[in-house]
Amino acid sequence: MKRNLKQKIAIKGLLDMMPLNLAVLPWGILCGSLAIQRDFSVLEALLMPLVVFAGSAQLVATELVANNAPLATILFTTFIISSRHFLYGLALREKLSVLPHRWRLSIGFLLTDELFALSGHRKAFIGHYRLIYALSSGGSFYLSWLLWNIIGIFAGSYLPDLTSLGLDFAIAVTFIALVIPSISTLPIFIAVVVSGIFSVIFKLLGWQLDLVFASLIGMFAGFVSARLLPRKLVNNEQTKVSGEGIK
Repeated sequence: MKRNLKQKIAIKGLLDMMPLNLAVLPWGILCGSLAIQRDFSVLEALLMPLVVFAGSAQLVATELVANNAPLATILFTTFIISSRHFLYGLALREKLSVLPHRWRLSIGFLLTDELFALSGHRKAFIGHYRLIYALSSGGSFYLSWLLWNIIGIFAGSYLPDLTSLGLDFAIAVTFIALVIPSISTLPIFIAVVVSGIFSVIFKLLGWQLDLVFASLIGMFAGFVSARLLPRKLVNNEQTKVSGEGIK
């Protein structure tokens, strides 16, 4: 009985992540093809999604390596881009601290923006069945990302420059799909709007760290609004899920 339940939960994790698995198809193909077109070997291009497993950092690192940027520049830039994962880890630290190392390491490697958004409920990762759900959904995303990159690697070897097709728009679409469902309170809405406005302004001004500065301003705006607005406007009770299983 328990085995059947575990299988059902694993399948549900796979199905819940499937739309995001498909949404990053253009993004993965772009990453794989870009590496080949920047004179990476097939092995080097394949190691990027296998080891790095971070789309935005992978794209930026590929361009920096291709332009012979110093190692310190590559490390610092990818650190800034991926620093949000540090916040993800802090947000889940309390829930994961009681788990064995093998669980924490596995979820830590699979903890992408997509998995964090999918597992944002207050009961996420609590209980054995929740962990199966997380590993199934996160693992399916990892395998999908690897598959799309492999397709891009071969496509980049035989097709013209795929970067000219505007596949990078998939990055924006993916993050929009992740952000919109998470807007559940007025402070979050304010943070999103302020971040969006300032990201456009800083982009037009040609600032190098436009997204970083816009994100910091948006978070500060959300924090201030949460402290100043009446509590009844801030609190937005979400549907409570009873039990430990995935519904």
